[in-house]
Amino acid sequence: MSTQQLPVVVVGAGPVGLAAAAHLVERGIEPVLLEAGSRAGAAVREWSHVRLFSTWGEVVDPAAEKLLAPTGWTRPDPATYPSGGDWAERYLQPLADALGDRVRTGVTVTGVSRAGRDRIVDADRDQQPFVVHVEDADGREERIFARAVIDASGTWTTPSPAGGSGLPALGEKAAAGRITYRVPDLKNPAVRARYAGRRTAVIGSGASAFTALAYLAELAESEDGTSTHAVWILRRGISGSTFGGGTADQLPARGALGLAAKAAVDKGHADAVTGFRTEVIERAADGRLVLVGEDGRRLDPVDEVIVLTGFRPDLSFLDELRLGLDERLQAPVELAPLIDPNQHSCGTVYPHGHRELSHPERGVYLVGMKSYGRAPTFLAMTGYEQVRSVAAAIAGDLDSADRVELTLPETGVCGGAGLFDAPETQQTGGGCCAAPEPQLVQLVAPTAVGTEVDEAPAGGCCGS
Repeated sequence: MSTQQLPVVVVGAGPVGLAAAAHLVERGIEPVLLEAGSRAGAAVREWSHVRLFSTWGEVVDPAAEKLLAPTGWTRPDPATYPSGGDWAERYLQPLADALGDRVRTGVTVTGVSRAGRDRIVDADRDQQPFVVHVEDADGREERIFARAVIDASGTWTTPSPAGGSGLPALGEKAAAGRITYRVPDLKNPAVRARYAGRRTAVIGSGASAFTALAYLAELAESEDGTSTHAVWILRRGISGSTFGGGTADQLPARGALGLAAKAAVDKGHADAVTGFRTEVIERAADGRLVLVGEDGRRLDPVDEVIVLTGFRPDLSFLDELRLGLDERLQAPVELAPLIDPNQHSCGTVYPHGHRELSHPERGVYLVGMKSYGRAPTFLAMTGYEQVRSVAAAIAGDLDSADRVELTLPETGVCGGAGLFDAPETQQTGGGCCAAPEPQLVQLVAPTAVGTEVDEAPAGGCCGS
């Protein structure tokens, strides 16, 4: 069998992985979709309680919709906002069902290489198929040969730590029982009891942190949440861009999310601690946690810590491939300058496709959230256009692959690490991550903000 007759392996059955499979099927190429979770959209299901700030019209892939049409699937109202659970149940699972046996769940990719070639060997390398090693839940191993590999596994399983240096703070691992790296589901009675009436530190400055602050503020105003209080820890100062694009955001729900976080501070449900980079997490005599900054500041004890400082890619199973990754963002070298948060806001990312996503190892592509490496705020529509271009390139249709068109909403919530994290840095250009030098703002109550989480979509941006 020639390499061209082999399937394309897609790693991850999330929104972008499933879209990649749909585009490959549309091109007459057989995909094998490998998902570590027990169901498609496993990562999305873990934040099923969070509402996206993108509408249904922005999170359904066109090729996927064509594949779903013969099944009798009805597209939800394109102007409404799904939760993660809605997205998984009403779109991702039906799409996985339509793809049928092409989707394999409960299998973990443990390695990818060229058949008979480790990363050192040059001879006939490009002529060899890819070999993908997988392991199922029972520990059984097998290998799958492929003509190309699309890694859409995302970054959900590798959240960034609380430590301001990019490493876990001293004591962070020991305090794991009181730390979460996810937005808590406060409608779950057990989770709600964990935070109700407690003092919780929220570390982070992006959409997830805004969501957590809004949820905790809602809890504080409920009958069972009296005395609930948040301590919002920011590594930079509060400026005009801290709360995102507000009413100027072309994704209105994303703007409302930042304003809801601002309202939590204005109403006294959260105190903001600025310029604080966590270095040590100590356990107080009563079991609570004390956060110590690199400047020696010690915060009052907290009961819980929610760390929402972003995500990073797991590259371990790709170690035998020749990847070209930016040394800072861990994104493909051609893509990195286009998404660098030191230069670009969420909405100023240029259209990009297979060329920007390619590597020295021909035929392997990192797509979706994983393609952004450590850069923040990835939109599903970006991933859908990526995989459309990549599928066309694999099929040999370079005219279509190179015709990349994407218009992203401007302004909005950004975050992460880098020069833009320093409040004193002079920046130029436009957008939330490339605004002029930040101006300190007075925290005053907004005039018209929907802070009810059930009414104002509360966050989530992406799909990977």
